[in-house]
Amino acid sequence: MPTQETTTLGGGCFWCLEAVYDEMEGVISVESGYMGGSIPNPSYEAVCAGTTGHVEVVQVTFDSEITTFREILEVFFAIHDPTSLDRQGNDSGTQYRSVIFYHGEAQKAAAQELIRELDSEGVWRDTIVTELRPASTFYGAEDYHQEYFANNPRQPYCAYVVAPKVRKFRDHFAAKLRRRA
Repeated sequence: MPTQETTTLGGGCFWCLEAVYDEMEGVISVESGYMGGSIPNPSYEAVCAGTTGHVEVVQVTFDSEITTFREILEVFFAIHDPTSLDRQGNDSGTQYRSVIFYHGEAQKAAAQELIRELDSEGVWRDTIVTELRPASTFYGAEDYHQEYFANNPRQPYCAYVVAPKVRKFRDHFAAKLRRRA
């Protein structure tokens, strides 16, 4: 029986994060959705309008005996810019902010420790602005957002934004790639 743990991460468009974590060894499931806002059951359009307070997130369930929470976060910090406030590339607004919605105090402490390490190592020129917030209600995104990159690899956003992040993950974390049967 796997030792399952869940975390919820926001780092720009959820299509990017989902595509990367779908390929990571030890990840059991990844679901795109919304968290952190003030209205129940938000729609994509409402979240994109920036009026709900929700963030585009992925909820990642993983086997912590195969991949650790820290490894999940190491990938997270490598595939987006955690120093950019309320934007990732051309995606701008609070719904694209960098945030870790932690599920328990151990995750919070691990995230704080890694952020301190990365900042002290000077990995980025600017300070990490990733928010740490307790997980709240997760709302799954509409069906057409699930596995978006896998189903639409030639769509322009996927080809020019998502695909390079997937390549970066494959290049930098080859040892963590899911083994195919």
